[in-house]
Amino acid sequence: MTTARDVLQKLVPLNTLNNSSFDEVVKIARIEQLDKGQVIFNEGDDDNDAIYLLQGEIELTASNQADARSVHSSSDTARYALSQLKPRQSTGPLTSASTIARIDQNILDHIVTMDEVSGIEVVEMDSDDDVEWVFNILSSNTFSRLPPANANQMLERMEKIDVKPNQVIITQGEPGDYYYLIREGTATVARKDTSGKTEILNELGPGDQFGEEALLSDAPRNATVMMKTVGVLMRLPREDFNELLTEPMLDWAEQADADRMIGEGAGILDVRTVDEYRSGAINKSLNVPLSQIRQFAESLDRSRKYVIYCQTGSRSSVAAFMLNQRGFNTVALKGGLMGLTLIPNQEAGNDQQQ
Repeated sequence: MTTARDVLQKLVPLNTLNNSSFDEVVKIARIEQLDKGQVIFNEGDDDNDAIYLLQGEIELTASNQADARSVHSSSDTARYALSQLKPRQSTGPLTSASTIARIDQNILDHIVTMDEVSGIEVVEMDSDDDVEWVFNILSSNTFSRLPPANANQMLERMEKIDVKPNQVIITQGEPGDYYYLIREGTATVARKDTSGKTEILNELGPGDQFGEEALLSDAPRNATVMMKTVGVLMRLPREDFNELLTEPMLDWAEQADADRMIGEGAGILDVRTVDEYRSGAINKSLNVPLSQIRQFAESLDRSRKYVIYCQTGSRSSVAAFMLNQRGFNTVALKGGLMGLTLIPNQEAGNDQQQ
């Protein structure tokens, strides 16, 4: 009996992958069994899925073509993703009960790239655990946004370090030198206030990242991170972080573009301090000081786009990077409020995170 896995192995470009890489694609493939008449995409859609027809039949119709085109799962055409160009060039209603596979195109491209360059050892992977870790990282919110070339270079330049319980990785007040990923183990994040009292802010585990704030803002470390258990960390030097991660992870918007986005329903986040916000802010903005952005990220609407601003653009770039890491869609206002006319916010108290 032919299984979905058997069919996936014949698809392009999955048919070129080695066994380990193919197994990673199988993990992220979403198999759906659908009824006749269901439309699986529409002309103009700008989604990020590669969609394959595994069983059944679909009709592709386009506004610029008089005749519809039918694709059956047994045809050679079905080995390729349907309506690949984005935005999609056709609408696809199913003409029979069908089975399809959806695969995130960015992750698929990363896997194919990693597979093809493995012969020249851009990234050394000594075990199945290494392979699984790499693909887990590449499928995260942070790295799925990176161009494949950047991801490969990042993995090549990362240094693996073994760590012990109670080992301090970064210290509050010191300059930032590395960006860290936790591969194994757990760590605590703590901050000391002006009175000398230390507060535990968070606990980090496998897949979590830290150290980016100081690199993005060029400010001293704002917290201390200490290992709680034995672990393995991956770290990337400041220069490589700036070159490979910062630019792809940040989108900037000029005032005109930001105004348009806000008019289309984007939220507005002011990441300055409460006092700065009270002195004048963009109308209808929500005040979430940068120091609190991690805590309040989960209260924000992931389906909504956000325009983020501060005074000059420095803090908003850090906030945008951190939220994009968590799967949000954000832009930072280029130049911040410098040079813009502030609109006093008479309802600031109602628009602050407490």
